[in-house]
Amino acid sequence: MSHARIDWESAEEYHLAAYATHSAKSLGRHHPEDDHPLRSCFARDRDRILHSKCFRRLEYKTQVFVNGIADHYRTRLTHTMEMTAIGRTLARILKANDDLTECICLAHDIGHSPFGHAGEHVLDDLMQNHGGFDHNLQSLRFVEVIESPYPRFQGLNLSWEVRAGLLKHEAQVENAELDGHPIGPFQSIEAQIADIADDMTYHAHDVDDGLEAGIVTLNQLEQTEFWRRAATATRERYSNLSEDQFLRATIRNLLELQMVDVIEHSRQTLQKPTPASVREVMIAAERTVDFSPAMKAALSEFTAFMFEHLYFHHGVADATKRSVGMMRKLFLHYIEHPESMGCKARARIESEGLWRTACDYVAGCTDRYAIEEFKRFGLEK
Repeated sequence: MSHARIDWESAEEYHLAAYATHSAKSLGRHHPEDDHPLRSCFARDRDRILHSKCFRRLEYKTQVFVNGIADHYRTRLTHTMEMTAIGRTLARILKANDDLTECICLAHDIGHSPFGHAGEHVLDDLMQNHGGFDHNLQSLRFVEVIESPYPRFQGLNLSWEVRAGLLKHEAQVENAELDGHPIGPFQSIEAQIADIADDMTYHAHDVDDGLEAGIVTLNQLEQTEFWRRAATATRERYSNLSEDQFLRATIRNLLELQMVDVIEHSRQTLQKPTPASVREVMIAAERTVDFSPAMKAALSEFTAFMFEHLYFHHGVADATKRSVGMMRKLFLHYIEHPESMGCKARARIESEGLWRTACDYVAGCTDRYAIEEFKRFGLEK
């Protein structure tokens, strides 16, 4: 029998920095399992995430534009794939664990509601007296409770480091822990990479979708410093481009500028001094993986621009408002008629309570399924 896992763990000792998370030193799983002979613990976790139903449902969940209205707009799934590619690149350059980074990237949005961030806000409002709703916590809930394909334990039983990496906001709470181990005040370098890869990705691809939809224009984008920097890099590198080629190249430069900035700034931070363990990253004086102050300022202006000209544009906001209004009615229908939820959800009502079960059920809906259910129950009346 080949000992590929042992060989890989040995390679990590050579290639990864001391501050990176080494798979051989994982804090393990909530339910103990024998090590796999061929895959490291994080490679095994990646496969469990990829094969889960909650991951596959991302294909039909909104990123910016409601799923199904056009073929080329990003969905939660394509966003996740683009983010994961950026995360792996950053992890390799910063000598972090790219398998762990990939796991956190792949799982970070599986708890997201249908209809984008507006859908998340509606669920949080509905659950105000029942514990609230946060898609990061919901992602953890899916892998620990709801997605349960194995006979010997509940959930996917992912490694501690993957689960901790999903607790983006909770890590900032004083003395925050998971299974008795601290998760903050800063997260592992792999979780920090996943977090910033998320930001980097939507800074670029939301522009792409906005241009595709004709909602954002080139003249509008030229008002922002971040776009002008990317456009200048395009003009310096190429000549005689068509407008479409110019836009594609400039969108790529939006990512390139962010990537270079994060790498340079993070390398400087890692030298002040270089952390000698995962824990030293977590208790450092400042976040390890971050944008420079100059890039933060440019991105702050750009984000404000995107809210004004894309996210709050009537062509996006009106469709989103209709969708989340429908989702609210669907949620309340399940509260009044719990028998209309699926059998697995109904089985959790006794242990989880009706409101949390309905929240889990709606959060797990794709845009398409939510619309179908809304129509099936005649809620448009």
